[in-house]
Amino acid sequence: MELSEYVQRGCQMLADPGCFDLAAFALLLRAAFRSLLEARADEAVLDHPDLKHIDPMVLKHSHAALATYILEAGKQKADKSTLSTSLEDCKFDRERIELFCTEYQVIKNKNSLEILLGSIGRCPLLITDVSWRLQYQIKTNQLHKLYRPSYLVTLNVEKEDSISHPDISFNCTMEQLQDLVGKLKDAAKSLERATQI
Repeated sequence: MELSEYVQRGCQMLADPGCFDLAAFALLLRAAFRSLLEARADEAVLDHPDLKHIDPMVLKHSHAALATYILEAGKQKADKSTLSTSLEDCKFDRERIELFCTEYQVIKNKNSLEILLGSIGRCPLLITDVSWRLQYQIKTNQLHKLYRPSYLVTLNVEKEDSISHPDISFNCTMEQLQDLVGKLKDAAKSLERATQI
C-alpha cells in the first residue's frame, strides 16, 4: 500500500514502544475503528486516562494516520499478508501487527468499512458556495489554552443525484484559509481549462 509521508510518520510513532505501549496502541486502534464506523463516536476517546501520558499532538497525528491506514486497507481490500508487509515497513513489531490484523479482520469491522467506502460513491460533491466567519479560540479540550483567531468555513455542497447533503463546516487558521482559497482558485482555473478543451 502506498501511504503519504505524514501517514508513515504517524504509523512509525505508533510502532515505537516508548511512545505507545501495547495497551495504549490497542486503545487507539479501537478508537480509530470506532471513529470511522460509528455515527456517534465518542470524541473524548483521546482523553482516556491511559493516553494522558502521550503528547496531544502525537496522539492526534497517530490517530489520523491510523484512521487513514484503515481506510486505505479497506479501499484496497487488503488481506492479512498485505497488511503484515505494509505494517512491517512502518516498523511494527509482531504483536502490534497481530493486534491490528485481528481487529481489522473482525467481520463487523471489515463489513462496516466496506459499506462505508461503498457509500462514498464515485460522484464528488459540487461546492456551490463558501462562507466564513472569524472566531476566537480561547480553549480546546486537547491542547488546553489557546488564544488565537480561527475561521469557521462552511462549504455549501450538492450532488448530481439531487439528494440533499449537509453543508461541510470546519475550523482553520489564517494560513490554512489562505491555502484553501488558493486551492479553490486553482481548481476553478483547472475546470475552466478542461471545459475549453
